[in-house]
Amino acid sequence: MIDTDTTSPVTRRFRPPAVPQVELRGFWGQRADVVADRTVHILYDRCVAAGMFDQIDPDRTAPGKVVSYDGGLMTSQMFWDSDFGKIIELASYTLFRKPDSTLEAKVDAIVDIYERLQQPDGYLNSWFQRIEPGLRWTNLRDTHELYNAGHMIEGAVAYFQATGKRKFLDIMCRYADYIASVFGPDAGQIRGYDGHEEIELALVKLARVTGRTDYLELAKFFIDERGQQPHFFDLEALQHGRDPAEYHFKTHEFSQSAEPVRDQRKVVGHAVRAMYLYAGMSDIATEFHDAALETALEGLWADLTTRKMYVTGGIGPSRTNEGFTFDYDLPNLTAYAETCAAVGLVFWSSRMLGLGPNRVYADIMEQALYNGASSGLSLDGSRFFYENPLASRGDHHRWEWHRCPCCAPNIARLTASVGSYMYGEGSNSLAVHLYCDSTANLDVGGRKVEIVQTTEYPWSGSILLQVNPERGTDSFTLYLRVPGWSSSYTLSINGEPEVVAMNDGYLALHRDWTRGDEVRLDLAMDVETIHAHPFVGDDAGRVALRRGPLLYCLEGGDNERPIASLSIATTKGAERVALDGAPGIVGLRLSGYADDMEAWGGKLYQSRPAATKAATLTAVPYYAWANRAAGDMQVWVRKAPE
Repeated sequence: MIDTDTTSPVTRRFRPPAVPQVELRGFWGQRADVVADRTVHILYDRCVAAGMFDQIDPDRTAPGKVVSYDGGLMTSQMFWDSDFGKIIELASYTLFRKPDSTLEAKVDAIVDIYERLQQPDGYLNSWFQRIEPGLRWTNLRDTHELYNAGHMIEGAVAYFQATGKRKFLDIMCRYADYIASVFGPDAGQIRGYDGHEEIELALVKLARVTGRTDYLELAKFFIDERGQQPHFFDLEALQHGRDPAEYHFKTHEFSQSAEPVRDQRKVVGHAVRAMYLYAGMSDIATEFHDAALETALEGLWADLTTRKMYVTGGIGPSRTNEGFTFDYDLPNLTAYAETCAAVGLVFWSSRMLGLGPNRVYADIMEQALYNGASSGLSLDGSRFFYENPLASRGDHHRWEWHRCPCCAPNIARLTASVGSYMYGEGSNSLAVHLYCDSTANLDVGGRKVEIVQTTEYPWSGSILLQVNPERGTDSFTLYLRVPGWSSSYTLSINGEPEVVAMNDGYLALHRDWTRGDEVRLDLAMDVETIHAHPFVGDDAGRVALRRGPLLYCLEGGDNERPIASLSIATTKGAERVALDGAPGIVGLRLSGYADDMEAWGGKLYQSRPAATKAATLTAVPYYAWANRAAGDMQVWVRKAPE
C-alpha cells in the first residue's frame, strides 16, 4: 500500500485487483485458456520470425531498418520493445493460469537480453541503442520512446505479480528512475511528454506495486505538461533542426496535445493514444482526487459515447489518422475501429470506475470488451483483426501477422487479464463490475474476502455470488452492477428476496457478511433492437441486435440469401440456437423478410420497392464473426415496416 502525507496522493478510492487474485472459469476462462494454450506461443514464434530478437539482443549484429511504411516515415521497429513488453505481460498472466516452464524460460531469456542491453545510466530502448544510436530524446513526438518504456513497465509489473521474480521489475525501476531524472520541471530537465501516451498509466501500475509515490508524481507531471504553451513538440523540433510545420499529421490534436488536458472536452486525434491518455488521467484523478481532471474526463466521456462510438464499443472511424473525425461519422463498411482502440476504451472505462461504482462506465467497459475488442481475436486464438468494420462484402479476413503487430498482443493480454477488470477494491467495500464464473480473493481495507461467482453469463443472466470473509464474519458494502441493458432484475440474499436502493446503477448491499452467504442476482436478458441517432446516416432505417452484453450480426454462411436483401420483422419469439462450426456459442433465430430478387428483374432502379417474402434470419455474436466460411456480414440490418 502506498504511504500518503499532505503533499502526496491521497488515500485510494477503488483499485482493481491483480490478475492472480481472480481465477476465471466459464466464458472468459475458456477464452483465457485459448490464449494460454495457443496465442502466447504463436506471438512469441512470430516475433522470432519477424527478426525482433536480432534488434534487442546486443550479442547479435544489429539488423538495421527492415520494416518501413508510409513512405519511410515510420517503422514498427521503433516500437518493437513495446510488443515484447505486451508479450511478457501476456505470458505472465498465462503462466499464473497454466504454469509452463518452457514459456517461463523464454521470458527469462528476454529479460536477460534486456538486462544486458540496459545502459549504465538505466536507459533502455533497442531502437535508439542499436539502430539509431545518439538520437535518444530528440523526437518524442514521433518515435514512441516513452510509449515503449510504458509497455515494458507493465510487462515487468505483471511478471513480478505472476512469478515473484524481481529482475525485470528492477530493470524497469532503474529505467523509470533515469526517466525521472531526465524529465521534470527543474532546470536542465526536459519539460515534455511522448507523442503516444502510455507511460502515464504504466507509472501508476509501477507505483502501486512498489509503493513509491514518486512514480505517481512523474505520471502526474506527464499529464500536467501535455498541451502547455509554448508547445513542447514545436520547441523540440526547432531544437533539433526540424521545421515544426513539416508535421505529417499537421495538428497536435493527433496526440491530444493541442491544449492542456484539463481544458479538453472533445475527443480528437488518434484513437488509441486518446484512450491511453484518458486512462492515465483517470488514474491520476483517482490517486490525487483531482476535481479538474474529473470534470475534463466527464466531458470527454460524454463526447465519445454520445457522438463518436460504434454500437460495438469500437472507436475511430478513419484509416487516415487511425482515429476520430467529426460527430456522428460512423460508417460501417469502411470503419477502422482498431482493435487496440477498443482495448484502450476498456482501459479507460475501468479506470473511471476507480472514482466509484457507476454503471455509465461499467456498461461501456462491458460493451467494448465483449464486442469491439474481442472481435480482434479469432476463436482459436491464432488470427487477428486490426480493423473491425461493422459490415463486410466478404473481403475482410483475419490475418496471422501484421507489419504493425500492436493489436495481437494487446487483445491477448486483455483477454488473459479480464479478472482484474471484474472488481474494485475499496477501503470498506467491494464493487462487482463484470460477471463471470470465477473465484476472486479480494482485499477490503486489509481484510481478505473470497467471492465465488457461479453463472453462465453472458449466455444467461442468472448469477449466484457466495461471499466468504476470511474472518468468518465481516462488515462491508458489496456493490453489484445492474447493467443498463437489463429491463428488470430480482435480488435475494440467502434465499430471501431483497429490495435495495440503486445508486448510479449499482445495488449497495451493506451488512455483516458471514462465510457462505449467498447473493442471487437474476437479470432479464431479452433480445432487443438498437436504433442509432438520426444523424448517423449509415444506420437510418436499420437496427442492431443485442442480447445481454453481446451485439449480434448476420453472416452470409448462416443465411441462404445475401445479407443486404434481408430485413428484421420482430424480435418477439426469437430463439437461441446452436451455430454450425461454432460450438458453445449461442446464436439467435428470428423472423424477417428477404427481398425477392427475381421479381426485381435485374434492374438497377424502379419506381416501386422490392417485393418481399418471409424469411428466417440467423444471427451470430459480433465477436465471433469471420471465424468460419468467408462471406458477407452486417451489424446494422434493415427494419421491416411494422
